[in-house]
Amino acid sequence: MEPLFWVGLFFVMFPLNYLVYGLNDYNDVKADAINDRKGNYLFGARFSQNELSNIPINITIILAPFIIYFTYLSGYKMLLLLLFMVIINILYNFKPFRIKERPPFEICIQVGYVFTAFFSVVLNDLEMIPWQTILYLTLFAFQAHIAGEIMDIEPDIKANKKTTATLIGRKKTKYLMAILLISEIYILYYWFNEFVLAGFLLLFLIWLLLDVFILFKEKPYSLKQMKLFGVAMNLIALASMFWVIYSGKLLHPNF
Repeated sequence: MEPLFWVGLFFVMFPLNYLVYGLNDYNDVKADAINDRKGNYLFGARFSQNELSNIPINITIILAPFIIYFTYLSGYKMLLLLLFMVIINILYNFKPFRIKERPPFEICIQVGYVFTAFFSVVLNDLEMIPWQTILYLTLFAFQAHIAGEIMDIEPDIKANKKTTATLIGRKKTKYLMAILLISEIYILYYWFNEFVLAGFLLLFLIWLLLDVFILFKEKPYSLKQMKLFGVAMNLIALASMFWVIYSGKLLHPNF
């Protein structure tokens, strides 16, 4: 792989992540302060407003050199793409927009995560990924965000934070998550002949149905259970990442 690939990978892993989650923490102090699952490396930081006061300027200092460098290498398309990433995070977090509290748009805006793939395409001068892949990644981003909302229903309600999960309730949100999982399984199985990932998601769907109808129903998860789920999801995500790179199937839809 070219050195530029590794520079881009580092940018996504730290500066871009710092933008996304730094602004998220900066604007969620009240909700995070009463959220028991926060305050660790698994689920994110829990700091006071004073401790986070330098976040915006730190993000600017860290991002600016990369934006200049990548724009110099890849031109105006890269500049527009990076500016879009910054703007979408501002719209998501800051008033008067604060889309993160405007259900169901706080789910829809998760499509922004897919733009990291577009960033890689532009930076490395690659062919655009298929629209079928973009659709799958978008649905996956929606599903991942909803999982977090389900775990945060109680602290979000206490902090008067509006989300789709607090609006429609735990069980209906799980139904929505199941619909997304079914859609993802269909896309993987029939559009990509990707049986391994589809199989993993099918197992997850079965677990979710057991969760909804038998195990938890309307009950919240305990902190230990959420940590267990978090570790499991991260390990599965890591394994699936290596599998996607190895198989390459998500770049080759069958129509």
